[in-house]
Amino acid sequence: MCGIAGFVDFRRSSGEDVLSAMTDVLQHRGPNDAGYELVKGESSHIGLGHRRLSILDLSSSGHQPMTFRDLTIIFNGEVYNFKEIRKELESHGYDFSSGSDTEVLLKGWDLWQEKVLDKCIGMFAFAILDRKRDVLTLVRDRAGVKPLYYYWKDGLLLFASELKSFHEHPRFAKEIDVNALSLFLQYSYVPAPYSIFRDTGN
Repeated sequence: MCGIAGFVDFRRSSGEDVLSAMTDVLQHRGPNDAGYELVKGESSHIGLGHRRLSILDLSSSGHQPMTFRDLTIIFNGEVYNFKEIRKELESHGYDFSSGSDTEVLLKGWDLWQEKVLDKCIGMFAFAILDRKRDVLTLVRDRAGVKPLYYYWKDGLLLFASELKSFHEHPRFAKEIDVNALSLFLQYSYVPAPYSIFRDTGN
């Protein structure tokens, strides 16, 4: 299953303690391993956290966040046809140190950028940081099978596999969205892209 969590804080006040708390509250999604990376830039602090449920590659080679060149990824899900994509990448000269679809996706992004998604068949949610371009990209599969929530307010972007991660950040405002509440009372659930909290979506 796995779980991802992270932030982009343009006030640069979020640290490793917050990142680990946001990530570890998802331990039930990934009991086998945990990883954290905090990138302190001139304009922001970027946190990437991952809880791992080992499925494809049980070794430490599948540890996340996973980095290649200027790219770092945290990934939740499965790319069903990753072996075919891997063969194509190998024909372009790429080597692999793990048997994970995460490494295939990471190196596919290095070669094709977001066009690698045209090749991917599966269910996934991931965040990928490109330090060279200074860009963080959040991606969710076309059908929205894998969860990915986000929050944006006052220079703070939060993202995670579950809303409970946001409660671990001291600047998350737990304000009920009355429009989302009315949708819940109408349908007995909150439809995407809304969330029960204000400034939050999925």
